[in-house]
Amino acid sequence: MMRIGTGWDLHRLSEGRKLILGGVQIPSTKGEVAHSDGDVLVHAIIDAILGALAKGDIGSHFPDNDPAYKDADSIALLKQVITEDLPPYSIVNIDTTLILQKPKLREHIDSIREQLAKAMEIDVNCISVKAKTAEGILGELGTGDAITAQASVLISC
Repeated sequence: MMRIGTGWDLHRLSEGRKLILGGVQIPSTKGEVAHSDGDVLVHAIIDAILGALAKGDIGSHFPDNDPAYKDADSIALLKQVITEDLPPYSIVNIDTTLILQKPKLREHIDSIREQLAKAMEIDVNCISVKAKTAEGILGELGTGDAITAQASVLISC
């Protein structure tokens, strides 16, 4: 049996925070404002996996009002979902898109894909990561004050 899930996440960006995408720290003057480490890409992937499984969303599993998840490592949360929620299913492929004005991500895409593949114990060729700008429009995305990520996942049993 095959199942599809989609995920989406959005965070404001602020100076003094780290920009972490797919578990990789990206050199930037701004980073995600969040209860956890704010990794929008991993959060969208977690939502996509949970959606495919019809098991709620990231907030129902890791509430942002729970002190246990303050500054949590999103890769650790992803590993928990892969270990505890995914079986007996396995990931066929993941397709993601990041939207942010800056920094440019082209030189970091392979590292992000490799980190995600390692965390989920799947082949790197099963993970697509694309990066787009907001073309200077779309409110805070266009001004460089926010970042969003979208993810789709196909799982099979």
